[in-house]
Amino acid sequence: MDSSLDILPKIGVPATRALNNAGYTALRQLVGVPRAELAKLHGVGPKALDVIQSALRRHNLSLS
Repeated sequence: MDSSLDILPKIGVPATRALNNAGYTALRQLVGVPRAELAKLHGVGPKALDVIQSALRRHNLSLS
């Protein structure tokens, strides 16, 4: 397993906090999660979503 899937990418404190509060503490947990669902989290904006999607693509994975 690739350890870069075990951490969240650098997306800023508000977005990281929002994801942690929603139970997402690793990039691998975001595979297949609808982008719209994450966008509803306070602090997770388009830029953070783009960074997450880019990090997932490096592993041939994606959001839903």
